[in-house]
Amino acid sequence: MKPVHNVIFAFRLTAAVLPAVLAGCAALTPPFIAAAERGTVYRSVVYKKVGEDELRLHLFFPAGHRPSDRRPAIVFFHGGGWYGGTPEQFFPHCRYLAYRGMVAASAEYRVEGRHGTAPPAAMADGNSAIRWLRSRAGELGIDPEKLAAGGGSAGGHLAATAAMSSGFDDPGDDLEVSAVPQALVLFNPALDVNLLEGPKAFGGRAEEASPIYRVRPGLPPTIIFQGTEDRTVPYQAAAYFTNLMKKAGNECILVTFRGLGHGFFNYGEKGNRPFRQTLWATDRFLAEHGFLEGEPPFTPGPAPFDREPAGEQ
Repeated sequence: MKPVHNVIFAFRLTAAVLPAVLAGCAALTPPFIAAAERGTVYRSVVYKKVGEDELRLHLFFPAGHRPSDRRPAIVFFHGGGWYGGTPEQFFPHCRYLAYRGMVAASAEYRVEGRHGTAPPAAMADGNSAIRWLRSRAGELGIDPEKLAAGGGSAGGHLAATAAMSSGFDDPGDDLEVSAVPQALVLFNPALDVNLLEGPKAFGGRAEEASPIYRVRPGLPPTIIFQGTEDRTVPYQAAAYFTNLMKKAGNECILVTFRGLGHGFFNYGEKGNRPFRQTLWATDRFLAEHGFLEGEPPFTPGPAPFDREPAGEQ
């Protein structure tokens, strides 16, 4: 893939901005997550059964939420290379977004290590989870037209393919219910599976299963968080994908974290600084598209990233 520089945005914390970032983000230390947990309601439900396996959605509701509400919602898919991982990875994100007024969910899906399945089964489960939420919008108090999807690494792949790929649905799903999300929040997502698991793991359908080959006009607005030193999911794939999205007329923001590798965004990594920064940018992105209202309860300086060319990669 050729370098694409005009769409790369650097996340730069200058000497003037850094003190404000650290001071403003102090509220997002672990005590704030604990406060968010106290201000939200947790519920676990089975959204799908495959044989004897039960797959659960871990739901987080704002305090005082009612079924009569029509709140925007988001569902996250954990990473783990389609082999492992757990939904708990995105529990901090869910608690925060529920605290901010959304209904947030983190989904279980089939993986090789626990279920002996290949990645297409995970893709089918991702679609099923989105359909389950949308089809039960009335009882859950969510707006079916304001349902976003997000995830990290393999989970980011599931969120993106729900919007872009067809032919990976569970035959038991009601295909009249759309699995396409209205926005995507992707953390070092797997965008070209040829660079990872390859054609064999995807039953010879690697290109069909790769978002980078499925870009077309009319896709949901997307934000991608990517580290330049990612040795699992190449940074250049995210840059190339961003360029393709913009050429097709879609909104796609690539937020570059220099010197950081795979999974940098997770809660507990590097003193939670990247977690706070990506969470703030996620909040602002969702607010710009009508999923959130008001300002975040913390301020990481005048802007979390500069939309300037990042230079040669």
